[in-house]
Amino acid sequence: MASSSTSEWQFLQCFGERTPGEDIQEADIISAVEFDYDGLHLATGDRGGRVVLFERVNPHVRGPGMDQRAPPPLPRGASFEYRYMTEFQSHEPEFDYLKSLEIEEKINKVRWCRSSNNTRMLLSTNDKTVKLWKVYEKKVSCLSNFNLEGRNNGGTANSPRPNALANSPVSLRLTQPLRLPRVTSTEVLLAARCKRVFANAHTYHINSISVNSDQQTFLSADDLRINLWNLEITEQSFNIVDIKPANMEDLTEVITSAEFHPQHCNVFAYSSSKGCIRLADMRNAALCDRHSKAFEEQESQANKSFFSEIIASISDITFSRDGRYILSRDYMTLKLWDLAKENAPVATYNVHEHLRARLCDLYENDSIFDKFDCCMSGRGDAIATGSYNNLFRVFGAWNGADLTLEASRDPMRKRLQQPAKTNRFAIRNKNGPGKGGRANEQSESGTDYASKLLHLAWHPEANVVAAAASNSLYMYCA
Repeated sequence: MASSSTSEWQFLQCFGERTPGEDIQEADIISAVEFDYDGLHLATGDRGGRVVLFERVNPHVRGPGMDQRAPPPLPRGASFEYRYMTEFQSHEPEFDYLKSLEIEEKINKVRWCRSSNNTRMLLSTNDKTVKLWKVYEKKVSCLSNFNLEGRNNGGTANSPRPNALANSPVSLRLTQPLRLPRVTSTEVLLAARCKRVFANAHTYHINSISVNSDQQTFLSADDLRINLWNLEITEQSFNIVDIKPANMEDLTEVITSAEFHPQHCNVFAYSSSKGCIRLADMRNAALCDRHSKAFEEQESQANKSFFSEIIASISDITFSRDGRYILSRDYMTLKLWDLAKENAPVATYNVHEHLRARLCDLYENDSIFDKFDCCMSGRGDAIATGSYNNLFRVFGAWNGADLTLEASRDPMRKRLQQPAKTNRFAIRNKNGPGKGGRANEQSESGTDYASKLLHLAWHPEANVVAAAASNSLYMYCA
């Protein structure tokens, strides 16, 4: 398989593609994207509280009556086509009367749970409540051949029976033979049911959930605390991290993201607004206030400014599949950390270096507070994150490759910069990790801060990326 960072990327498919000039409803904007552990399913959450599920289509399935000979070779990417499965309303808007606060229905995170049968299990969360959902196949039978004429045009097994027998003539009731209803057709539908609700454990907004490798517990993190839950128990959780000071005036940082180690069920990591990643081991103490390791790169005093702490805040972290590395995203860069090296990342990839001169403008329009996701390929040889103008960047983890792709049907297209018109979609390749400061240079007026690609996910076993641009979900392969 070709390297994901140097290969040419091609468009696979798009869900919810909007036409030019079409108004976008706020509730339709995608706020979370997640593949399951083997990539057979994909889930998205939106600001309207809905979760939409997609499943991978097997291109080699041959139906009855079809030519059973070996099919011709498939074009690249055809084996990773997805189709719409179902959707359900996960969260509704609520109001906290005690604190006089509105609780948005927006889905902050979606995480899949492993299942031993054909059902699909996943967790979804808004600002306050985590829910466990079961998506399963439900058979609906259509019945006919009833004794009442009004029922013979079909009905479901659960539909109410009309009280028409009492109004029929006595002779009709006595002379007609008794007929047994029979099933004429059976339809298999997908249904979603909320199995458990994990509520009333967070004072502040939930920013992360992560399922443990033991598939029995998960964590949920807000600004100041991280709680450990059992998937079977809703009325009790354990507080494993609490950074709330006795006096809130002494608060210097907040928790921004948390993630379980993919292989060791006792280890988890969490990031802070100061740009520090802490690794904790639950075997050391019930309350993991004392971390095992801290990964932080100190900034020189000469480079510090008013915006230093803001742009150092980590918006997302993720482990590599083997658990050896942690990938973190702050506003300006991606950083790859080795668990054996705490004082500095093994590689730094500049994403928004060209915006450093505009930090004042970004602060005024609040764009400096945008939180971008990051993801890593299953083989660990490439990483990706989003940017503005509906662009996302793909970096080679070790070979120095740097690609800028656009969330459109032609991700590799290049637009030459013209004096009369700014270049919004320049594509440039640069060599050398951490030296991409001049890559993807754009003029100051050419950045569309409203078109931002915040959420994306990498297929766990293939070079397939799902990227959410506003209300559209684009999929690409290399």
